[in-house]
Amino acid sequence: MSNGRSTRHSSYDVVIVGGAMLGSSVAWFLADNPDFDGRILVVERDPTYALCSTAHTNSCMRQQFSNEINIRISQFAAEYVKNFRDHMGGDMRIPRVVMQNFGYMYLAGSVEAAENLRASQRLQASLGAGTRFMSPGEIAAAYPFYRLDDIIGGNHNLVDEGYFDGNTLFDWWRRRAREAGVEFLKGEVVAMTLVPGGSRVASLRLASGEEVQCGWLVNASGPRAARVARMAGIELPVEPRKRYTFVFAAEKPLAGELPLTVDPSGVHVRSDGACYMAGCPPVDDRAVDYDDFVEDHTLWQEKAWPAIAWRIPAFEAVKLVNSWVGHYAYNVLDQNAIVGPHDEVENFLFVNGFSGHGLQQSPAMGRGIAEWISYGGYRSLDLAPLGFGRVRAGRPLPEQAVI
Repeated sequence: MSNGRSTRHSSYDVVIVGGAMLGSSVAWFLADNPDFDGRILVVERDPTYALCSTAHTNSCMRQQFSNEINIRISQFAAEYVKNFRDHMGGDMRIPRVVMQNFGYMYLAGSVEAAENLRASQRLQASLGAGTRFMSPGEIAAAYPFYRLDDIIGGNHNLVDEGYFDGNTLFDWWRRRAREAGVEFLKGEVVAMTLVPGGSRVASLRLASGEEVQCGWLVNASGPRAARVARMAGIELPVEPRKRYTFVFAAEKPLAGELPLTVDPSGVHVRSDGACYMAGCPPVDDRAVDYDDFVEDHTLWQEKAWPAIAWRIPAFEAVKLVNSWVGHYAYNVLDQNAIVGPHDEVENFLFVNGFSGHGLQQSPAMGRGIAEWISYGGYRSLDLAPLGFGRVRAGRPLPEQAVI
């Protein structure tokens, strides 16, 4: 550092606010783009990432969405994860990333829910996904441990669905980005200054008091996205909401792998090595403070475990091993990501509001934002359906497959 500054320079071509999974993805894809040679600064409040959404993720991957854009995003993600080392230039330091393909099992407890699953299956299959709709009899034949008295059908896919080691991507994106010259700074953005007329962010102020000029400003601040956007005079419908994870051991483990089962109760559960992992929202699912990670210890006993034990009778005898609560960056408009430029503050870019899908969507987001900055538009996959325009118009793009 020089001149008493905590940053190497007073001006950057790109400043990324938030250095967790999405911010690091943008940093790496931009640094790796041969057509971009500018300075990149990533500002992160907590470089330990102990309380960020990335640290609390369950590292899942699925093709089962109800919108074409989300399916295509996840198809790229699956290909990227399976060939991660190759995408990172064949760097032999990077381990191969293994994906556990036990699939998702969406269960429908009503005729309407079953019809929604059928419609989603048709869309997914038309795009090349391996999803199939299964009758209760077909589900029972493949997975005899379920109780299906109240189930009309389900969607299942064993191709590119399950979970993977997302931390490997996260670690190597940051490491390679640093090696490529990206600067990661422990700090907090507390204010922004716009040019006269408000068409661009001219500079930002750090908590240290330093001013940093920027060419592009990327909001990758997770559940704090609305706070960061407000500094530029932008209202963003993203808020932190609690999501619980429970890891438990079963007295009588199942004979085979348990797909990530999305129950009509709102609870989901899957295999997790020798144990099992379950999750759900709180009973009162509302916005919370950015720093509120207090657990409701009654949720396991009163909501999660009863639903799991009903669906899978073998889980009537289990032992809770671990639990934690993290935050979704919850888009209250439609639970879909908000990506790309603002319609008035033209150099303000969103990578926000993923509502639990951020980890698996991060490869496509990093690539897309890097393309926008480098070329003024998307080249690989058009992310325009997820743009801010729908927020401005109050025109939601609903995603039915949200858990």
